[in-house]
Amino acid sequence: MAPVQLVVFDMAGTTVQDQREVEACFMAAAEKTGLVADPAQVNAMMGLPKRRVFETLWDQQLGQRDEAQVDQSYQIFRGILEAHYQTQPVVPTAHCLEVFDWLHSRGIAIGLNTGFYREVTDIILDRLGWLQGLNGDHVGGVDSPIQVSVTPSEIYRQEGRPAPYMIQKAMYQLGITDPQRVVAVGDTPSDLAAGINAHCRLALGVTNGTHTRAELAAHAHQGLLASLAELPGMLKDY
Repeated sequence: MAPVQLVVFDMAGTTVQDQREVEACFMAAAEKTGLVADPAQVNAMMGLPKRRVFETLWDQQLGQRDEAQVDQSYQIFRGILEAHYQTQPVVPTAHCLEVFDWLHSRGIAIGLNTGFYREVTDIILDRLGWLQGLNGDHVGGVDSPIQVSVTPSEIYRQEGRPAPYMIQKAMYQLGITDPQRVVAVGDTPSDLAAGINAHCRLALGVTNGTHTRAELAAHAHQGLLASLAELPGMLKDY
């Protein structure tokens, strides 16, 4: 079987530390706009495009779609989220940088996808130094910290996970045509589903992010990792 060419990682909870800060930003926006939100339900939707979370919650509360309410909650959320990432520490997850070095040493490209929209993604990438070397299409060279970044903002109708399109766009931008040469890694059910839907060779979950091993084990996958430190061992035969 041909070797792996690309690993596509999720961001918050997988490669960027998240001590439920994103969930807290959702809850703060909900409280400010009169939206009833259960933290467990919000956490279950981590990984989805962020506006869709508000659509789901408002649909449940009102029994119908109210775009004005959704827009208000989403815009307030954006302000809270961007302020958080501009002012609070932004730190890679444990073993992330070592795994990136391991992948670079083997010529395996690193892609990042996310449920975040482009503006806040770039704030995070810039804080981490991962914007370095990326062009206007967010594609970098072999010496860049990462080789491609994709958000729902670049996808038609902002269709993010669990659809496969962000993984497929990362492949397209790097000239990779065979999904069996791609591995997807994330910490949410939607991350796993996107990898499955993209027909990646492996859709792997990390269990030290926003979801536990038991929560991820209920969904289709090809492996669960205690942390990113286990990824090289998983890939050594691929």
